[in-house]
Formats: sequence, structure tokens, C-alpha cells
Amino acid sequence: MQIAIVLFDRFTALDAIGPYEMLCRIPGADTVFVARRPGPVRNDLGDLALVADKGLEEVPAPDILVVPGGPGQSARMDDEELLGWLRTASAASTWTTSVCTGSLLLAAAGLLEGRRATSHWLALDGLAAFGAEPTGERVVTDGKFITAAGVSSGIDMGLTLVGRVAGDEHAQLVQLGTEYDPRPPYDAGSPRKAPAAIVDRLRARSRFVLR
Repeated sequence: MQIAIVLFDRFTALDAIGPYEMLCRIPGADTVFVARRPGPVRNDLGDLALVADKGLEEVPAPDILVVPGGPGQSARMDDEELLGWLRTASAASTWTTSVCTGSLLLAAAGLLEGRRATSHWLALDGLAAFGAEPTGERVVTDGKFITAAGVSSGIDMGLTLVGRVAGDEHAQLVQLGTEYDPRPPYDAGSPRKAPAAIVDRLRARSRFVLR
């Protein structure tokens, strides 16, 4: 089973690594990082690089497609080379997934029209422009499409998909093996729960967060 995780300049690291840490533990998984061309790809802060082992054209038909988000997504919304590849890869995939603003790339490729989907809460409104139905849920499954909300939710999406592919028992083994038992020190991980002043401050900085 081939799992393709797409990289582009200024992606958010956990968007890619969170799902990877879950999905790579599916029995028989062959996980590959892909980009326009092979080589290192820098994250949104520029201080971390992941290596794409293959170019897009080398991975035309993955079984599972994962599209991370990050500030670099904005510059890819009319990148027909990437969007065309997403259409082709998704046509062959068993599962097409995204994390954070990666869902906007799927939407721009025309893959989420008429489907329920999620994204980072600051970017949710952007989905409707492409005919998707935005929801504030953390992980949304619509057919073979699974979209996750912001950044850390990619771990939940990956674990959800492990259960779908390898069964609940194996997913629980993965959860236990990775000791994924989150107990954050603050209860401010959602705009519905965070203090209003914190929500306003982050909203005011959204152009730095998402662009």
C-alpha cells in the first residue's frame, strides 16, 4: 500500500509528520514524500526540511494521498501542475486526505465540490468558494475523502484512517505504541473554548498564520 504525502515550500511540519507517524504503522505501508521535484523542502519557518524522495510524476496512483497545509498553500492555489496531479492521484486513490489548509488545495482541484469538509478554523470560509460544505468538526469523512482541521488534528485523521484500513484493534495498538493520550495544559485549542481575547488576537494575526 503506497501512501503519498505531498510537500511544498512553506508547509507546516506537523501537518505532514502527524499523519505520517500514524499511517506508516499500517501493515505493508510504503510511505513516500513527494514534491514537484525530489529533494529537501522547507517548512513554513524555513528552519526544517523534509526530503521528497520522488517527484510528482513518479507517484501517479497512490493508495492513500495526504495533503498537508501551511502558509505556502496560498501560492499553490492556481498551480496547475500540482492541482492536476492531485486530480490524477485522487482518481486512483482509495483514500484522499488533507490536514489544515491542505483541504483548500483539494477544493481548488475540484475534489471537494458538494462534500462536507473541514480546515483550520481561520480558513474554513475559503472552502465554500469551491462548492464544499465547511464544518467545524475536527475530522470529517465524506466518501473516500477525509479532511482534518488545524495542524494537530492530522494525528486524529491519521489514526482514524489506520482504523479504517487496518481495523480498530490495530489502530488501538498504534495509539498505545505512540502513547497518544493528549492532555494539554490549557483548554484553548478551539475558538469555541479559547478566551475571546485570545481568539481575537490570533484572528488579527491570521495573515501571518496562514499566508
